[in-house]
Amino acid sequence: MTPDVTAFFDEATNTVSYVVRDPAGRKAAVIDSVLDFDHASGRTDTRSADEIIAFIEAEGLELDWVLETHVHADHLSAAPYLQERLGGKIGIGDRITVIQDTFGKVFNEGTEFQRDGSQFDELFRDGDSFYIGQLRGDVLHTPGHTPACLTYVIGDAAFVGDTLFMPDFGTARCDFPGGSADVMYDSVQKILSLPDETRIFVGHDYKAPGRDEYAWETTVGEQRARNVHIGGGTDRDDFVEMRETRDAKLAMPKLIVPSLQVNMRAGNMPEPDDQGDVFLKLPINKL
Repeated sequence: MTPDVTAFFDEATNTVSYVVRDPAGRKAAVIDSVLDFDHASGRTDTRSADEIIAFIEAEGLELDWVLETHVHADHLSAAPYLQERLGGKIGIGDRITVIQDTFGKVFNEGTEFQRDGSQFDELFRDGDSFYIGQLRGDVLHTPGHTPACLTYVIGDAAFVGDTLFMPDFGTARCDFPGGSADVMYDSVQKILSLPDETRIFVGHDYKAPGRDEYAWETTVGEQRARNVHIGGGTDRDDFVEMRETRDAKLAMPKLIVPSLQVNMRAGNMPEPDDQGDVFLKLPINKL
């Protein structure tokens, strides 16, 4: 089946969120939503999520799933807000527990922070399936960027999160805790083993040099032939050397500190204090 896919681009974080719809009915899923966050003031806003909600309501859709491809380090998830407004189950990969354990220590979360993935409604394993109405989705575990990254293959479309970008921009960084360029190579090969005509929808776009417009849809065939990091038969050693050299020069994402604390909680803020105020922590020399 060919799902109907509508993209929503958040230029502040270069994130692409997707509404994926069963073409035979009214059921839908949202993949990688964004909660707007102003780092300087610490204020949140729901304008990006509200745009998705308005679309879903205008189309008369019913939300089955709010899916995360991974724990994002560059934007906050709006999953709880979407669920509160529209329903649906929040899903992520079962390796979220590795992320929670790693960053629970980084942020000194203590024993009250559950590290079992229980903040999410569904923890997917490699090979699992789910349905959006009559539309089947299959789960591929595609780690490398993080240990918990997933690709959702829904009909003829694959939602790859940060594993692959557009062919002219390459692949995602692998230097976060638990990341691995060697593992990333295998994950990309898993994606590239899908049929050539499979549509690939990426999680971000940054306009590669020489390209004037943002873009987020490509195909397996195009990625295999033209991806500047791993296309054309690039071998493992060359890819790992390129990726590790490149990653060593990259700065941390500007929203990594709030994003990780919120997203490992399924998009929820830390528990408020006795006065009802919410605080995020800033670890020193930990990232």
